[in-house]
Amino acid sequence: MSVWGLEPFFGGSHRYFLEGLATHSVHDFRLHTLPGRYWAWRMHGGAVPLANADADEDGPAPAVLFASSMLDLPLYRALAAAPVGRRPALVYFHENQLTYPLPEGARRDLGYAWKNLTTALSADRVAFNSRYHRDEFMTAATSFLKRLPDCVPEGLLQSIATKSVVLPLGVDLRRFDSFRPAVESSPAPDEGPLILWNQRWEYDKAPGDIAEALLTLAKEGLRFRVALAGKSHGPTPPGFQLLREVLGGRLVQFGEVEAFADYARLLWEADIVVSAALHEFFGQAAVEAIYCGCRPVLPRRLSYPELIPPEARDAVLYEEGDLIPALRAAVRRGREWSLDWQRTWVARFDWGAIVSRYDDEIWRLWEKAGGKGGRVDAQG
Repeated sequence: MSVWGLEPFFGGSHRYFLEGLATHSVHDFRLHTLPGRYWAWRMHGGAVPLANADADEDGPAPAVLFASSMLDLPLYRALAAAPVGRRPALVYFHENQLTYPLPEGARRDLGYAWKNLTTALSADRVAFNSRYHRDEFMTAATSFLKRLPDCVPEGLLQSIATKSVVLPLGVDLRRFDSFRPAVESSPAPDEGPLILWNQRWEYDKAPGDIAEALLTLAKEGLRFRVALAGKSHGPTPPGFQLLREVLGGRLVQFGEVEAFADYARLLWEADIVVSAALHEFFGQAAVEAIYCGCRPVLPRRLSYPELIPPEARDAVLYEEGDLIPALRAAVRRGREWSLDWQRTWVARFDWGAIVSRYDDEIWRLWEKAGGKGGRVDAQG
């Protein structure tokens, strides 16, 4: 079946996701995208150039639209050529502008929140990457609508809830397999375990808390090495320069690892992956590290509990304020369970395991819109 993937912010995790879906889906995806920059402008105006470009598209209209929540879907549908604008649309929420945490002192522009809501209303199906994300979005939307002066239709949020579904992010985990060491090794006693922090160097990932925890353990005399492997979009986070001075040669990575092969080898080499994030709607970085054998030290909040099976949560999720003791315990004891069992926690997110859920949602959307001929005929 022909599906158009609409993404006005085709960069980073958005690009990785859409390319993965297009590669693994049984459907014939054609990607209609804009470069991944100027996110605010993409939310305001990205629908216009996409609709204009799509009007010149050769061939038949798609059966289904698969759009990112960064797209102003009502505007796109209004401007798109008539057959395209009437096609059923699934909108995928990677994040939302109702609850995305802001830097200290910043004020939320509720215009973007309203765009998220109208896009969800316009869609025929609304998908969220975690239950946490869906529930937080609906709670925040309820509060947001109470702030509007008048003329808010009854049942507006119920209509979104009724057509919503949780579709965890697909991740290409199998590509890490070719970099797995032939023999699993333990850290040398004189070096200690390798602690990995592989998140963006931005305020919402709490880099200051990570630096404080690592500096505390270093002052206690614990032996460990550190890899700070996230992408940086601005100044070095507070505490990182001091961490660099204190750790010296024990800091084996400082900044983004650009080549995938090098990144994969680093994940297999690392022993512990840690997070102190204030915002996480899924947790791709943690999923990849867990798959490669890193013992997770994650907060018991946000979407993280959904990544870990109930029987393992007490061992790897820490309570509010317990980052330092949790990381200390992990450094001292390491992983006390098999790598093969740990990999099963997150293997369900590999595209090979999860893509059928996406494909089925697309089929159902097409059939509900009156698609005829059956799935075999449509696929052919």
